[in-house]
Amino acid sequence: MTNRRQFVQALGGAAALGALHPLAALAQAVQQAKIYYGFPAGSAGDSVARRVAEKLGDTPYSKINAVVENKPGAGGRIALDTLKTSPADGSVLCLAQASALSTYPHIYTKLSYGIADFAPVSIGAVMTHGLAVGPMVPASVKTLKDYIAWAKANPGQASYGSPGAGSTPHFLGALLGLNTGTDLRHVPYRGSLPAINDVVGGQIASSMTPVGDYLPFAKAGKLRVLATSGAQRAAYLPDVPTFTEQGFPEIVADEWFGFFAPAKTPTAVIAAASTAIQAALKDKAVAEGLLSVGLVAHGSSPEDMKKSLQSEYERWGPLVKKIGFTAES
Repeated sequence: MTNRRQFVQALGGAAALGALHPLAALAQAVQQAKIYYGFPAGSAGDSVARRVAEKLGDTPYSKINAVVENKPGAGGRIALDTLKTSPADGSVLCLAQASALSTYPHIYTKLSYGIADFAPVSIGAVMTHGLAVGPMVPASVKTLKDYIAWAKANPGQASYGSPGAGSTPHFLGALLGLNTGTDLRHVPYRGSLPAINDVVGGQIASSMTPVGDYLPFAKAGKLRVLATSGAQRAAYLPDVPTFTEQGFPEIVADEWFGFFAPAKTPTAVIAAASTAIQAALKDKAVAEGLLSVGLVAHGSSPEDMKKSLQSEYERWGPLVKKIGFTAES
């Protein structure tokens, strides 16, 4: 997605239509839904799952509020594998990042799931990624240009962490290395926070993760965010320039977290779940809470979520080939 404004406007139209879906009234409410999330508790995406879960009770979709179950590991694939074999009756959803279904098929030759195994329900929130450095990198490094110069002069220390191999942040870091001729060593983690903790602790030089996970550390002065991946600057870090502003227009990626159900879930149940999720995301407290962790709340119809996923799949295919990464590499 190269234009965040157009992306958000498109989702806005979809959300308005989805909220009026006539099939929503035909679904029988589940007693309580469970939402799987494939990364550790406390991360920005986890906030989406939990804030939405707290608003799903007493709706045509669910009688009581949903519960969130974290299943971290394998870049979010464990949660999706679990969803694939879950009951297709609306009682189980999964919140996953778009890359788990748009990028992973290009890199895992033996991926245990595919887009056809899931039914899109609603996008939950849009996130921007960013590059941050910690105490291993001298305080004199204040810009992306400074960091590249430092990395070339210190190849043994030039590493960056990401939420997992094959994740969007992993590939953004790889593109940065390719486009600057810099050997940036990738260090995969099981989620953003473990990577950030090692940056703050001086175990690795930098990390590329969702910007929202950086915010408390950046405000405390424990790390420095040098660039963000949005088409425009992030509202919550207005002083940090984008990669595009600093000469790297290819490194643009606003990624979303979205809610999925098992593929054979009835259409009426999907409609009810989508309507309930969209309503939750319009709640002022939910939207403000997500913004505080660097996420823009935004629902969508299942149809527009599916179209966005297909667009991302087509975009990342050539980029993954350029990077040359596969699960076996």
